[in-house]
Amino acid sequence: MNFVQQIHAAAALNNSLLCVGLDPEPSRFPGAWKGDAGRIYDFCSAIVDATKDLVIAFKPQIAYFAAQRAEDQLERLMAHMKRVAPSVPVILDAKRGDIGSTAEQYAREAFERYQADAVTLSPFMGFDSIEPYLRYPDKGAILLCRTSNTGGNDWQMQHLADVLGQPRLYEHLARLAQTEWNRNGQLGLVVGATFPGEIERVRELAPTLPLLIPGVGAQGGDAAATVRAGWRSDGPIIVNSSRAVLYASSGEDFAAAARHVAMQTRDALNAAR
Repeated sequence: MNFVQQIHAAAALNNSLLCVGLDPEPSRFPGAWKGDAGRIYDFCSAIVDATKDLVIAFKPQIAYFAAQRAEDQLERLMAHMKRVAPSVPVILDAKRGDIGSTAEQYAREAFERYQADAVTLSPFMGFDSIEPYLRYPDKGAILLCRTSNTGGNDWQMQHLADVLGQPRLYEHLARLAQTEWNRNGQLGLVVGATFPGEIERVRELAPTLPLLIPGVGAQGGDAAATVRAGWRSDGPIIVNSSRAVLYASSGEDFAAAARHVAMQTRDALNAAR
């Protein structure tokens, strides 16, 4: 089963469009764990255990682990997720973007070291920065397309004078990802929930690609507008919420509180379908 098939299967199994992002900040950990980077695995695995039947995917952000010298804990967490939630795909949020042998090493890191099912990538350097990841036929590559940050306007909204119709950069990328770049059906796109109009445009240009949509929850993206703009029965969406779930409580009940918020978010997303 490849990544896209895994997403469809997890959506059906857990009746969910929700992805829980795993962005551990020890300064926000509960109780006696607060400030203890040695508890990253314990914290994240508790969140996974509490929400594994509510999600379409998990998305650990590698920088939160690497900054704390906690890559070994990330490896343990990835193994834990494969063990307790084997039907839930894991997206390694790394946003890599390099070429040649360096890209090959990043692909090995994501898919062999961490055993991720998909990885986020920056496509700024073109198709040869994507191709090494596509040599893993059952894995996914999710390309930054229309991101939720305001600085995304600097590049993504610019028109391309040399392309027929002068599309915006993000529109051209969406078309390439749906067509000539998607040689084995492995690609998806990142589109921010803070721009529902652009989600709708990306879905028009890439009708069947999985869309990873961050920005619901703490970043203020509207869940219902996100689903209306992006979800199609043959075009899945993966709606990410991180902080709103992870830090729903600063007490010993943090895992139960995370489950409660995840369930509320999942139900709100489903209601908009």
